[in-house]
Amino acid sequence: MAAALDILGERWTLLIVRELLTGPCRYNELQANLPGIGTNLLADRLKFLTEMDIIRQRSQDGAKTRMYELTEQGESLRTAVLDLARWGLGMLGTPEAEEVVRPRWGVLAVEAMIDPRHAGPDEVYEFRLDDEVFHIDVKDGRVKVLHGKAPAEPALVVRTDAVTFVEIGAGRLNPLEATLTRRVVMEGAEEAVLRCSRLLGLMS
Repeated sequence: MAAALDILGERWTLLIVRELLTGPCRYNELQANLPGIGTNLLADRLKFLTEMDIIRQRSQDGAKTRMYELTEQGESLRTAVLDLARWGLGMLGTPEAEEVVRPRWGVLAVEAMIDPRHAGPDEVYEFRLDDEVFHIDVKDGRVKVLHGKAPAEPALVVRTDAVTFVEIGAGRLNPLEATLTRRVVMEGAEEAVLRCSRLLGLMS
């Protein structure tokens, strides 16, 4: 644990890893998604994580702007980060007005909430959090959370905003109340709604 904390225990380091677990990012995207981090500190952390072979830079489709992404070593932190996120959900209060909640964080929040023991039949659930779209793919008893729209007709489409989603995940807002007040809109068969809710641990 001490060896791990020597690398990951610095302020902002795991939050940078969290951002990259949802996909590659440009420098300015990382800075925008980490409110409060100074540009010099971000540059220092990225340099250190690169030296530790946790992240790397690459060009995207020949573009001049370089992206940061996780290496295999960095990707291996996914389980630990998800466990921390799952634990942290229970510590959250209702977000204050001045607090920033990024829709992109919903991808990891969903992944942290999933209980694969409740994986049902093969189907896809699509989530639209503000301008972020991702989906859960259930196939052969395995569950994956993927960016973008569902490749086929989803069994369920969930529309909400990032703040509402965090409140539900933290147990501060009842999913039924959120649905009745139209803070969450779900389109799909009732059976699919129930299966998705069980998968995310929102009902027993």
